[in-house]
Amino acid sequence: MSNLYASIQASLAERPEATVLEAGGQTWTAQALDQWVGRYASALVEIGLQPGDRIAVQIEKSAANIALYLAALRLGAIYVPLNTAYVEREIEYFFGDAEPRVCVVAPTRYENLSAVARSTGVEHCVTLGANGEGSLAELVERQTREHEVVARAANDLAVICYTSGTTGRSKGAMISHGNLVSNADALIAAWGFTADDVLLHALPLYHIHGLFVALHCALLSGARILLQPKFDARAALEALPRATVMMGVPTFYTRLLAEPKLDRESVRNVRLFVSGSAPLLVDTFEQFEARTGHRILERYGMTETGMIASNPLHGERRAGTVGHPLPGVSVRITNDAGEPVPNGTIGNVEVKGPNVFQGYWRMPEKTATEFRADGYFITGDLGMFDADGYLRLIGRAKDLIISGGLNVYPKEVEEALDAFPGVAESAVFGIPHPDFGEAVAAAITLRPGATVDPEAILATLRTQLAAFKTPKRIFILDELPRNAMSKVQKAVLRDRYKDAFGN
Repeated sequence: MSNLYASIQASLAERPEATVLEAGGQTWTAQALDQWVGRYASALVEIGLQPGDRIAVQIEKSAANIALYLAALRLGAIYVPLNTAYVEREIEYFFGDAEPRVCVVAPTRYENLSAVARSTGVEHCVTLGANGEGSLAELVERQTREHEVVARAANDLAVICYTSGTTGRSKGAMISHGNLVSNADALIAAWGFTADDVLLHALPLYHIHGLFVALHCALLSGARILLQPKFDARAALEALPRATVMMGVPTFYTRLLAEPKLDRESVRNVRLFVSGSAPLLVDTFEQFEARTGHRILERYGMTETGMIASNPLHGERRAGTVGHPLPGVSVRITNDAGEPVPNGTIGNVEVKGPNVFQGYWRMPEKTATEFRADGYFITGDLGMFDADGYLRLIGRAKDLIISGGLNVYPKEVEEALDAFPGVAESAVFGIPHPDFGEAVAAAITLRPGATVDPEAILATLRTQLAAFKTPKRIFILDELPRNAMSKVQKAVLRDRYKDAFGN
C-alpha cells in the first residue's frame, strides 16, 4: 500500500508504548496517537468526507491539527492547508478553486468563514480549536471505532498546497503519497533520524517545512516530537536541552542569537540544527557556530518538489550553499534553452525525481510550461554548482520575496496597491531585514495632483492581505526606475533601499 499513513502506522506499531508527541502539557504514545487519528478519520467520514475529496483547513497549530492531517491521509482524502494569516477574501479564492467538501476553521473565525464556505459551495464547515474545542473535536470524542487505512496508489493525491504566482493567481501544487514517502525516506537517511531523536517542532503546520519535513521525519523514524504552538526564542531555549534536532527558518536562528542564554551548554544534547525556507546569511551561520559550536545544516526545497538538496550530515557544511542533491533527486543547471551548463556557471535550477509534484491543480497549461520535455521541473530559481558539487542559489527569477520563511509574490501586492485612489503605479520588492531576512517594501508613483497617506494605505492593506504580505514600508517616488525596454528595475530599488531597516 502506498498510502503515506500506512508507513507512519507501521512505524508507530514498532514501539506502541513509546511517547511520540508532547503538546500543551499532554503526551501521546504511538498507540494512542494512531487510535486518535483513527477516530478523527471516522469523524470525517461521518461528516461525509470520502477518498479523493478535498478538506481545506485553516486552524491554529496543535496536536489536534496533526491528528486531523494524519486522518485525512488515512482515509485517502486530499488535505488543503491554508495559512492562518489569510483573510476572508483570500480564503474565498482557495475554497472556490479547491472545491473542498469539508472545511475546518478555528472557532473564533467560524461566523465569517462559514459564510464564505456557503458562498463557495462547501458542503460542511466545522470547527477545531488549538485547545481541543470545536464541533469536530466533539464529534471525534463520540466515535467508537477507528477508520481503517484506505489503500492509495503512489500517484494518488495526498495534499494540495497553494503557492502564489507572479500573475497574482495562487496555484495549487498537487502532491502525491509517493512524492511524500520518497522525500521523507531520503531525508531520514540523509539526516540520520532514529527513534532516539527528539524533535523540537516550532514551525507552522500550514507550510511544507513543518507539515512535511519535520512531521514526516519524526513520525516515520519513531522520534518524539516536542510541539510548540509557535516559535518563541525563550521557550525554545527552555526546551532545547531535551531535544536532539531542531528545524527552523533563518529568523529562528537570528532570534536565538539575540538571547544571552544561548551557549554550548544550552544545546548540549542537540545533534542537528536545520535551516530552510529562506537563505541563511553567512553571518548568522558563523555567529551561531561561534556561540554553540554547531554548524547549521542548510537545505533547499520548495512546495512543488519537497526537499531537493542538503548540506551533509557528516562532512563539510558549506556556508552560503544548500549542499548536494538528495539521493534519488537529479538537479541540473541550464541556460534558457534548457541546455545544461558547466559547473561554475549561473543558470536555471531544474529538478527531476520521485519528489516532484504531479502538476498544478486544474492548470494543465501552466503545468506544461513548467516542465521540460524530458521531465525536469523548472524551479524558477537561479543557481550554480561549485567545483565540489555544492549547489549555490543566486537569486529568484520571478522576484519572489521570502519574509520570515514565507513566500510573497510581488504581483498580488502590486494589484492591491494599484487599486488605491491616487496611486498611478507600484513596484513591490524585498529588502534586507535583521529579523525576517527579507521585508516586503513598495515604491509607488502618484496620479497628477494626488496625495496619499502611506499609513492609511497600509492599514487598508492589512484587511485585504495576510500580514506577512503587507509591505513594511512604502516609498513615494516621482517615477519608477526603468530600463531601455521600459521594464521596472527592481534591482535598483532593492539597492537603493537596502539599508532602510538599519542592516
